[in-house]
Amino acid sequence: MKIRAAVLEEFGAPLEIQELELAEPKAGEVLVRLVACGVCHTDLYTASGADPSGYSPTVLGHEGAGVVERIGDGVTDVELGDHVVTLFSPQCRECEHCRDHRTNLCLAIREQQNQGQLPDGTTRLSRAGEPIRHFMGTSTFAEYTVMPEIALAKVDPEAPLDRACLFACGLSTGLGAAMNTAKVAPGTTCAVFGAGMVGLGAVAGCRLQGAERIVCVDLSEDRLELARGQGATDTLVGGPDAVQQIVDLTDGFGADYTFEATGNVNVMRQAVESARMGWGLATMCGVAGKGETLDVIPRFLITGRRVAGSSFGGVKGRDQVPQFVDMYLAGDIDVDAFVSHKLKLDEVNRGFELMEARDGIRSVIDFA
Repeated sequence: MKIRAAVLEEFGAPLEIQELELAEPKAGEVLVRLVACGVCHTDLYTASGADPSGYSPTVLGHEGAGVVERIGDGVTDVELGDHVVTLFSPQCRECEHCRDHRTNLCLAIREQQNQGQLPDGTTRLSRAGEPIRHFMGTSTFAEYTVMPEIALAKVDPEAPLDRACLFACGLSTGLGAAMNTAKVAPGTTCAVFGAGMVGLGAVAGCRLQGAERIVCVDLSEDRLELARGQGATDTLVGGPDAVQQIVDLTDGFGADYTFEATGNVNVMRQAVESARMGWGLATMCGVAGKGETLDVIPRFLITGRRVAGSSFGGVKGRDQVPQFVDMYLAGDIDVDAFVSHKLKLDEVNRGFELMEARDGIRSVIDFA
């Protein structure tokens, strides 16, 4: 079938809306009609050329939600008409990692996914006979996509898909960082650096875990106001004195849990240094640029602080994303506040521009 999609042809150049050929789903695969897709920083990160693992040509997009239209042989978990959220982090439920509670990093199709291929080592996207690679196994800047069944989370059809799509990446990453990776304990103090989609999700996750005090740090007063709406009890305008401000707010100790959600290595260091001596845990959610490193003074670790990384918030997507969506439907998570702009596919580059201008939290492409 012929579809319209946003293709990354050259790093640093605008995406091009092109007509591509999308093949039928093979065994274990599903054809999804996209209804909505968030424009995430990871898409911009790859488009810019900063991602050392990036490739082109490819169809970007990974924060998608849509409706199942066709299924391949052997598909059992989803049916025609099901509402689904796409998962760049799949869950086969069978590999060593999926069976272990300590990680969500499924091994089943990791090698093929990193090469822009579907599980059989080929692509379903093409242009004039030339294969076009899949991005993060999803390629949701398109009217339709073909994906492995193990990379789709079936969600309640009552959830608006222009909200549910945010759980495909940013929101779940933040929620999961607090709930899965850090396992924030009730009555504790948390500090979240960055009030974008991931950081606001972390604030909400800390609140849901029962944190007594949640400090959010960002450069934007507007975003800090959104953080208060998600449960932040204190807000700080970021800068070189942020660590000292957090230490002062916490009676000289630092926060029990800190979260970095900016991708800035200098902010990552602040997250480590503002964690409490003895048991403070600094969780890194942001993705740094090519070749960047985190410089940590060993004394901060020797005195009991720990550093953890969190990919997709430790979320096992097929199991936990539907639970998060149910929490949204129950009123426990305010998702509406995150949708700042509604765009059409032809305006995808405008979504990048809004992101770079820090205009709003999330632009969502509406395929209707």
